[in-house]
Amino acid sequence: QVQLAESGGGLVQAGAFLRLSCAFSGRAFALSAMGWFRQAPGKERELVAVITWNGDNTAYSDSVKGRFAISRDNAKNALYLQMNSLKPEDTAIYYCAANNRPTFSEGTFNYWGQGTQVTVSS
Repeated sequence: QVQLAESGGGLVQAGAFLRLSCAFSGRAFALSAMGWFRQAPGKERELVAVITWNGDNTAYSDSVKGRFAISRDNAKNALYLQMNSLKPEDTAIYYCAANNRPTFSEGTFNYWGQGTQVTVSS
């Protein structure tokens, strides 16, 4: 089994930045791609950013491209999401997720954290 735990959420004003962290443990050697997803009230969960095991490839949703940056440090069993120029529409619960396959397909992400709340005020 793999355990994921997010941290770093909070309440900030528009234009501010936050850095989310995700600590993973357990059978971490079996993990492949990792990513950040978010779900706002009344909306479906959406992919925010994903990254391959060795960090050589990333992908972002159009809504965060140029503002957010995903990274990972496998030596520290950690995944990060640097969020700059935050907007009120970024308000959501942010989840860390991982899969066992080298693909970014959302349906393959089978390990999930509990989520961390990010609230951006205008």
